[in-house]
Amino acid sequence: MEPQQLRTFVTVVRLGSFSEAARALGYTQSAVSQQVAALETDLGTAVLHRRPVGPTEAGARLLEHASALLLRIDAARADIARLAGAASARLTVGATPLALGAQVGHALAEVRRVHPTVDLTVRVVAQDDLPAEVAAGAVDLALVDGPAAPSDPLPLPDVGPLATVAVAEQPLAVALPADHPLAGRSGLALADLSAARWLDAPGLAPGGARLRAVTAVDGYRPAARYLGTDVRGLLALVAAGHGPVLLPAAALAGTPGVVGVPVRAPRLVHRTELVHGALPEGPAALLARLLTGDPGGDQPTMRAPGQHGPSTR
Repeated sequence: MEPQQLRTFVTVVRLGSFSEAARALGYTQSAVSQQVAALETDLGTAVLHRRPVGPTEAGARLLEHASALLLRIDAARADIARLAGAASARLTVGATPLALGAQVGHALAEVRRVHPTVDLTVRVVAQDDLPAEVAAGAVDLALVDGPAAPSDPLPLPDVGPLATVAVAEQPLAVALPADHPLAGRSGLALADLSAARWLDAPGLAPGGARLRAVTAVDGYRPAARYLGTDVRGLLALVAAGHGPVLLPAAALAGTPGVVGVPVRAPRLVHRTELVHGALPEGPAALLARLLTGDPGGDQPTMRAPGQHGPSTR
């Protein structure tokens, strides 16, 4: 089972067409058919229906494995390239919307001062996708955020040998309409709102599954879904009564019609982490040092998962 056969198979499934897959991959349709046939011969079973095009039962199972296998191959290539190659004049930073802030802006300004010709790109990417993009080399390093116990690492997927290190921790608050019965409290337990209908905002705030995990309480069902990354738009929905959300307290300051009530239980913070692979000396390595408070020193030491401070995953 060769990687290129797997890529071809995944592309055919994604596009639902041999001809469209050939066009996307730059092959002839005959070459795509031959690669799928060779894969089926190797596995001893059909993985694709031809009319209409779609995965067989075995193909659906193979698809579950294929994405992870191909990601690991891409991650291995990117990791070796980072170790073997010189620093690039290109710097691509991935970040979740709430991970970007003044600290990052100032650090990037210093990187551009030291490396004035650097080709800088900042991409806002969903948190679930960022570790894989770092592993595969699509971004040089990433900033991710979310709720966690103080000094505990964020629960990120295992996609390869990546290092994570804390950049910042901030207080968390539940955003509520100003006229909500709990808006006047000095603090609350998340469990007090487990029966409420929450705003599901996967690009900005932890969803029900994460809230259930950190509180060990069932509930937190969605009332509405917000698919944007504009915090002001999300808070406008909160003010209109479409449900609470959990956000860093600083993101709520000065928002009309919204009150941020500090979270007292469980003990949580809004944690921002830097995620990266091996970093040759250059713009990416300098940015990592600036964000971790060591602009003139070595890169953060990599430690085992679960330890305080930097960790490898």
